Amino acid sequence: MPPGGGGPMKDCEYSQISTHSSSPMESPHKKKKIAARRKWEVFPGRNKFFCNGRIMMARQTGVFYLTLVLILVTSGLFFAFDCPYLAVKITPAIPAVAGILFFFVMGTLLRTSFSDPGVLPRATPDEAADLERQIDIANGTSSGGYRPPPRTKEVIINGQTVKLKYCFTCKIFRPPRASHCSLCDNCVERFDHHCPWVGNCVGKRNYRFFYMFILSLSFLTVFIFAFVITHVILRSQQTGFLNALKDSPASVLEAVVCFFSVWSIVGLSGFHTYLISSNQTTNEDIKGSWSNKRGKENYNPYSYGNIFTNCCVALCGPISPSLIDRRGYIQPDTPQPAAPSNGITMYGATQSQSDMCDQDQCIQSTKFVLQAAATPLLQSEPSLTSDELHLPGKPGLGTPCASLTLGPPTPPASMPNLAEATLADVMPRKDEHMGHQFLTPDEAPSPPRLLAAGSPLAHSRTMHVLGLASQDTLHEDSVRGLVKLSSV
Repeated sequence: MPPGGGGPMKDCEYSQISTHSSSPMESPHKKKKIAARRKWEVFPGRNKFFCNGRIMMARQTGVFYLTLVLILVTSGLFFAFDCPYLAVKITPAIPAVAGILFFFVMGTLLRTSFSDPGVLPRATPDEAADLERQIDIANGTSSGGYRPPPRTKEVIINGQTVKLKYCFTCKIFRPPRASHCSLCDNCVERFDHHCPWVGNCVGKRNYRFFYMFILSLSFLTVFIFAFVITHVILRSQQTGFLNALKDSPASVLEAVVCFFSVWSIVGLSGFHTYLISSNQTTNEDIKGSWSNKRGKENYNPYSYGNIFTNCCVALCGPISPSLIDRRGYIQPDTPQPAAPSNGITMYGATQSQSDMCDQDQCIQSTKFVLQAAATPLLQSEPSLTSDELHLPGKPGLGTPCASLTLGPPTPPASMPNLAEATLADVMPRKDEHMGHQFLTPDEAPSPPRLLAAGSPLAHSRTMHVLGLASQDTLHEDSVRGLVKLSSV
């Protein structure tokens, strides 16, 4: 090696060694590559998803787009035709306040429309079957024929009996205050109502944003309507009423839209303020489920008895996470092992990869021993090929043994005795073959680089040249031993 550490070792590179055997006995698992799909792609409800499942809406979104158009057009006209005049004549704070209200309205509207309202996941077939078995056992009925489970259960909440209804679509008992939306076809937790103006259900996870949307929209509508009238009055004082309408025709359109919408928006905001203060939902109030008075039998078990506490819980409480995991991946099916190509049944196909590697190493080592044992030690004798050893009615060495009858798998403890038994068959004793001529260990030259010095085979009894019948027996024993090894 030259000084400096250079030389051939410096240019040596490592090559990756394959742990898989190239033997036809091996049958590896062939996994089918299936494209990963997200849960929103197979969601059973009637919803639409955008941005890879990040946005969730109802299918009927026509009224939602109308809401967007009305807000954008009305606010845009106000900023374009009224705010410049009002900022000069009155104060620049008017367009600033209008801008803050506009962005708050748009933010809460999109948050309400694009979020999960609290959809409850449907039961899997196994969960539904288990639930029906539990109901049958509880009712003491047999499961001989199909019988729909009962529709209700009863639970106690703050001393009040609450009935839980069974949903035949979702196959679950709905939790308290939950209901099934017929438009979205989902059970929604703390269901309030389905609002077409926002294009989504209003439930536990987006109710606060819906309330802030209608409340801020009420302020924005009143604000625009008031200052549009102010703009028209100031212009009419200078040029007259008709000239003021001609100078700012957009103000007329804004005033008409705000006048007809302010009553419904303000009324809706007041109604939901009442619901929040009493900790009720629209669904419960319409059905008359609870009374606000504690002394009555049907008092509201969800109310804290304090208006301030009810408002804080509804508007400032933590937001529960989504239960449907719409952006999660669907778990792929378990890969099935491929059928062996050589017609031999593979036992233990469900073993791990490490066990298969150990079996491959045992097979390779046994094949090496058999190959070394079958090699003639006499250089003077010609070697026999697989074509020369083929007998009529007997399979050749290179042909697969498809008709070989397999026995039960051999325990791993019997593997070390296989090589010794095979070598014993290969090397018969002198008294068993008296008609053959043998050479002594000193007279028999050992082939170069075949047996190392001190090897047990170098000083054992010599081997004779195998005949055709012995080669055929060796073939069957070798294949049988390999099959047993592969089945362990």
